[in-house]
Amino acid sequence: MSYILAFDQGTTSSRSIVFDHSGEIVSLAQSEFRQIYPRPGWVEHDPNELFDSQVRTAINAIQKAGLVASDIAGVGITNQRETTIIWDRKTGEQIHNAIVWQDRRTSDFCDRIRNEHGELIRGQTGLEVDAYFSASKISWLLDNVPDARTKAEKGELAFGTVDTWLVWNLTNGKLHITDVSNASRTMLFDINTLEWDDELLNIFDIPHMLLPYVCSSSEVYGEIESPAELKGIKIAGIAGDQQAALFGQGCFEAGSTKSTYGTGCFMLQNVGVAPVASKHRLLSTVGWKVGNKTEYALEGSVFIGGAVIQWLRDALGIIEKSADVEMLVSSVEDNGGVYFVPAFAGLGTPHWDQDARGAIIGLTRGTGKAHIARAALESIAFQTADLLDAMNADSNSSLKELRVDGGATRNELLLQFQSDILQIRVVRSKIAETTALGAAYFAGLASGFWTSKKELAEHWQADKTFEPEMSESQAKQLLERWHEAVQRSLHWGCR
Repeated sequence: MSYILAFDQGTTSSRSIVFDHSGEIVSLAQSEFRQIYPRPGWVEHDPNELFDSQVRTAINAIQKAGLVASDIAGVGITNQRETTIIWDRKTGEQIHNAIVWQDRRTSDFCDRIRNEHGELIRGQTGLEVDAYFSASKISWLLDNVPDARTKAEKGELAFGTVDTWLVWNLTNGKLHITDVSNASRTMLFDINTLEWDDELLNIFDIPHMLLPYVCSSSEVYGEIESPAELKGIKIAGIAGDQQAALFGQGCFEAGSTKSTYGTGCFMLQNVGVAPVASKHRLLSTVGWKVGNKTEYALEGSVFIGGAVIQWLRDALGIIEKSADVEMLVSSVEDNGGVYFVPAFAGLGTPHWDQDARGAIIGLTRGTGKAHIARAALESIAFQTADLLDAMNADSNSSLKELRVDGGATRNELLLQFQSDILQIRVVRSKIAETTALGAAYFAGLASGFWTSKKELAEHWQADKTFEPEMSESQAKQLLERWHEAVQRSLHWGCR
């Protein structure tokens, strides 16, 4: 019997998961890596740590399942999308740490670009001009690393998001590729023509020869050459983490929607075979390309979701581990009038304000750590509600059900509050690791492990459903107070 392997290279950890033919998890291995903060607002990763942790978890997952490389029909790769790496083509050495999607060092540069070219960029890429995406990070690296621009113009350097970096190293530099979903997050890729755009490259002053070749999301690109424990496994799927999660949730029909609760929160809706221009500051992005068919999605992006719980743990020290937050929050009946806007990296959809700053308001002498923790947890649900409002407005519909996944969905208090605030049914999938499952699906289709999306759709199962218990008027009142808190956060960023 053969199996499918998924690499899930995330913002705070690398995971590898072995799936069987029914889409069930056979084994899983995970490894966290360092978060590097050189200056306030800057976030970096060591690219070698990303690769080493991913390979280590892959070997562990295969061994835990009692398998060897020849038992694996293919591997699908999913990744934190906009994180930017540039390396030397000859030596394979990176020229700088990876600049993470959360990094804000290029905010001022993006403000200038937006003022001059915002409409053009939005029309061709479906994206808001923001430091979130890769283009401005590439420009910064070329302008700030000694000799980088000269070497790039000579064709001596290579750029990639994390998927590209992994494939390059797995194939000993033979493949410099990405897929359409990751390319669509760079702000350099025309989602209408599915090609790198020369006009955009000129705006950001980026040489075309720096860029990877763009492939579909599901095809056999090549085989792993190193390490020896993985040698011979077909690399057969690549997709950005949120697009992979949409696919893993079985959202194959236009209108189907999912929300992933990870470091950030990301809501995506399948919109079919043509991009949809948002009127409410959602992003229009490539979902995936399978065979000759490209499908698109609308996306709402929250920069700080589950990461706010890590902040409670690491910065405030009011919990020892992330799982402790549910018990702490349950010790109080409500947030005590406290609202927490976790704008640590600005605010994404629908505000797209790079200068917004985090805010906690409503503090009194009676406020305790449990109220602050509850406000932090509720901020995840409030931000997701803002995404859904924009999504419903753009699609001129009223969603009745939201499929959810990601690490934070283990917190049932969060999901109940989410259902209450949205006033719709929230359904947690049986397989929480839907991002990795989506990557596995792409690889499985390409390698013949699975035959069709119809077969994949039969795998999806609900784990638990949450129905609204709060009145509509109460939900509306809480959202109004949340929006007041957000306005204060936006105003503070302007000071």
